[in-house]
Order: sequence, then C-alpha cells, then structure tokens
Amino acid sequence: MVKAIVGSSWGDEGKGKTTDMLAERADIVVRFQGGANAGHTIINHYGKFALHLLPSGVFHQNVTNVIANGVALDIGKLKSEYEGLLARGVEAPKLLVSQRAQVLMPYHVLFDCYEEERLGARQFGSTKSGIAPFYSDKYAKTGIQVCEIFDEAALRTRLHNICEIKNLLLEHIYHKPALDPDALADALLAYRDWLAPFVGDAEAFMRTAIREDRNILLEGQLGSLRDPDLGIYPMTTSSSTLAGYAAVGAGGIPPWAIKEIIAVVKAYSSEVGAGAFTSELFGEEAEQLRRHGGDAGEYGATTGRPRRVGWFDCVAIRYGCAVQGATQVALSALDCLSYLGEIKACVGYEIDGVVTREFPVTPLLEKAKPVFKTFPGFGQDIRGIRSYDALPQAAKDYVDFIEAEIGVPVTMVSNGPERAETLVRCS
Repeated sequence: MVKAIVGSSWGDEGKGKTTDMLAERADIVVRFQGGANAGHTIINHYGKFALHLLPSGVFHQNVTNVIANGVALDIGKLKSEYEGLLARGVEAPKLLVSQRAQVLMPYHVLFDCYEEERLGARQFGSTKSGIAPFYSDKYAKTGIQVCEIFDEAALRTRLHNICEIKNLLLEHIYHKPALDPDALADALLAYRDWLAPFVGDAEAFMRTAIREDRNILLEGQLGSLRDPDLGIYPMTTSSSTLAGYAAVGAGGIPPWAIKEIIAVVKAYSSEVGAGAFTSELFGEEAEQLRRHGGDAGEYGATTGRPRRVGWFDCVAIRYGCAVQGATQVALSALDCLSYLGEIKACVGYEIDGVVTREFPVTPLLEKAKPVFKTFPGFGQDIRGIRSYDALPQAAKDYVDFIEAEIGVPVTMVSNGPERAETLVRCS
C-alpha cells in the first residue's frame, strides 16, 4: 500500500507529525521533492525535532528512509541533521539516498541570496536555501547527480564548465566574487566517504517494494498553493508539491500504485513568505493566534520568521485538496483555537464586486476580499482530550463544517503537537 502525505495549502500544516505517527506501521518513508528550505516539526519520546531533509520516519527502526531523486540534496545539511539525531540519543536510522538525486551546491545558495538582494522590495521572500537556482540548473541540465561525486575527474570537468557561465553572471549581473571550480570539487569530495554507505539504486528498491506490497509513505514538502504549476505563481517553490509528482520524484513509481492521498489541513491558516493571503489577520489579533499556534508558536522551522496567520480559508483549502487528489484529510492544530470566544472562516472571495467559491489565478487573487462566516468558540481547552466523541459540540460542529466545505472526509483530528495527540474520527 502506497500513501502520500501532502500539504493542502501554503505548507506548515503538520505533515511531519502525521508522517511520524503513521510511520509506526510503515516499512518505507520517502521524501520525493523539495530540499532543506522547509522543516517538519516532530515531538515524540525523543524530544522535539525540526527535520529538513531526513524523512519523518527516522524515529522508527522498522522504517527505511529514502531521499529520492526528486529532492534537492544539500549534503552538508544532511550530514549535520543525521549526526544531530545520533547526538540526541536517536538510534541510527536506516537511510537510502538515490544515486540519481541532485546535489544542491554552495553557489545555489549564493545565487538565491544575490537575486533576493537584487530584487529588493520585489523579492519573493525566499528562505535563501538555494532551491530556485538548484531547480533552474536541474532543468537546464547543468545539475550534478549524486552518482557523479564518485568520478572525480569527470566531476572536476563538469564544475569547470558550469563555473564558466556562473562566473559571467557573478561578474556582470551581481558584481560578486568568482567561483573556484576546484575548491567546489574539493568541498564536495570531502563528503564522499560519509555519504557513500547510504547511496544506492533507490529506484530499483522502490520497484521491488511495490511488487512486494510493502507499506510506503510518500512525504511531501510545503503544500498545494506553493506548487509552481497550480499554486500562487510566482510566489511558489520550485518543485512540484503535488501527490501526482510523487510518481516521478519517488523513483518513477507507477501512478496507480498510490492508493491513498492524505491531505494535511490546518484548522486555521498560516504561511511563511510573500504572496496573496486572503484571510490574513493583522496586529494583536494575529499575534494572539501566532502565540497560541502549536508547541512553540507560529514561527518557521527553517527561517525562524514569524508566520503570517489568518482564519481558515475554505476556498483555498477546497482547491488545495482537489489538486492533490485527496482521499482523506488529517486536520491539525484544532487545539490552537481553544482560546477564542468566536472563530471565523473564509467561505468566499469577493472579486470586483462578485463573490466566488472558486480559487482564482494570482492577478485576481491579489484583488480578493474575504467573505467570513462566524462560529462559537469551543468553550474549553481541548488539548488532553483522548476521544473525538469527547470534544465539545462546538469543536465537532467546526470539524463537520470544514469537511462539508472541502468535500473530503476528515479522518484524523490533531488536538496537540505530540505524536499521540491525534483523534481518530469515524464519519
């Protein structure tokens, strides 16, 4: 059985917690896209962790964790993250890195930073992790695959060719120092011996696992609205965030093998980065929601930046679940709304005087004004409740409303950040 766990909105929905929980019964967990530009926060018996490249199955010894071909692999960050787990008492996880994964290079980070600097007030709000330059190189066929690290002569030749064009850009566009291709090669080769035991034919491994009907979780990064094709372009990431892409990014597995798509949906809205955000809150109202959001508030796991927050957006999440092809929903962070006397949800967008329930293209989205519906608060702190039926009626009514609006069954409801704080809901 192959299940994909993906985000329904801007990211930050709680995919890491959901994957960590479901990994207890999985054989394989696969990261199939993105890089270290976003983090999955997990709280379990080992403590609190923010994973950036490692799949969220690393806390289970029964799981093989695969970093697949679709990932932007920053080897230095992977090494630091892996060794950080061991230093905190986590048993060494089983890890397989695809030989076809491409390497995020130091110059990708530099170009990311330089371009945001050049854009100034027009910048994209990048995490400056090198993701856009990495994927630009990948599709321009100037990227470097993991397998190339093991042929030093060919690697040096490739880097000399790559740096010719990079240095022209640095000199004439950004007015920055030139790259030294041999120094880049030396830095990359320094990681070779550490990485080598983990590298293998992940694609053959995945094909075998599917033939053997192993339990596989495909873990997505960010969410539907950050997809470069169907998201709020150009304020998106640079890899596809959709479950459909997992068939490619997870080793070329058959699309028909993905039987379940679990969209993680937050009980309110949050995001890090720029772009239209129709249901956004501001001032003290936003700060209160930010402070109550999750175990440590609404701050980016990668950037530490305060997240933008807002009311639940039915228009955006209905669209996000649809483009993911969601078969079920895991609703996260319901407990974070416990402090509120009343709760709002955005049920439509007013654009040029017309109210719509359809998610628009970016130029229209930037003109959208929210249409709100108001609900009573829960009347109590719901964290600590261990049965869905024991939730206050107002909380269950709010979940019923969300399910009806997005048109996908809500099967799990999170009422706390820890692994065990998830309620199974029977429709």
